[in-house]
Order: sequence, then structure tokens, then C-alpha cells
Amino acid sequence: MIALRYVYVLALAVWLGGMVVLGAVVAPVTFQVLQASVPDAGRALAGGVFGAMLGRFHYVAYGSGLILLLTLTVTAILGPRPRHFAIRLALAGTMLLIALYSGFVVLGSIEAIQQEVGGLPSQLPAADPRRIRFDELHQLSTRLMMVNIVGAFVLLFWEARE
Repeated sequence: MIALRYVYVLALAVWLGGMVVLGAVVAPVTFQVLQASVPDAGRALAGGVFGAMLGRFHYVAYGSGLILLLTLTVTAILGPRPRHFAIRLALAGTMLLIALYSGFVVLGSIEAIQQEVGGLPSQLPAADPRRIRFDELHQLSTRLMMVNIVGAFVLLFWEARE
């Protein structure tokens, strides 16, 4: 049981830590440094670099989510159910679904717009539907990650209480 709980907490820490580091450190620093270093193309380079990192991180999120679901389920089968088991399982499952939606649907749509535009959608006129849609998708991606961060903090809180 201790090994299962350890793996659960490790997966949760990796997922939560990755989201926080990407949003609070990697994105701002990547854009700041590349825009300062290459004024003409820095924003496009930063977007490409961060987009690739975010895309790869989604696979970490998928793996972490699956591990959370698996370890919670096995723990409930082998021993006493963790407190709030059903809520934890539902929350971890919802977080995984959000990550899958964000990675496949939202990021896929963002990449499609970028390919269609052939550059930065932010360089399009403000009224261009592709720029408006890109901005909406970017905001949605950020909000979905924030929901998962809150969910991870809730799961972490329950673990700290036990």
C-alpha cells in the first residue's frame, strides 16, 4: 500500500509541478529571452518552442493521469478505500479528460490555425476570424490548465491530510 501511495503522490507531484513550472517559469522566460534576443522573430520562435514543450508535456499529463486512476483503483481493491475515494477518482478522471481535450482538440486547433496563417496569428488584423479564434483557444488552453492545477492541489490536500 505504501508503494501504491508513493507512486500516486509521485505522479501527482510530477503533473502539478510540470503545470506550475510551465506556466509560471518556462512560458514567460522563453518569450522574454527570445523576444529580446531576436526582436523580429523572437515571438514566433518562443511560440514554437513553448508550443513544442507544451505538446510534449501533455504526454506526461496523460501518463500521470492514468497512474493516478490506476493507483487509486488498485488501492481501493487491495485495502481500505482512501477517504473520499469516489471524489478523488472522479476528479483524477476529469483532470485526465481535460488534459486529453486540451492536448488533442485545443492544441490541434491552435496548430491548424498557425499552419493556415503561415506565421503568427497575432500579426493578423484584430478583426480577422482566425486571430480571434486563436486568442479564444489560447485562453481556453490556459483556463483548462488552471482547472487541472486546482484539481491537483485538491488531490494533494487530501493526500497531506492522510
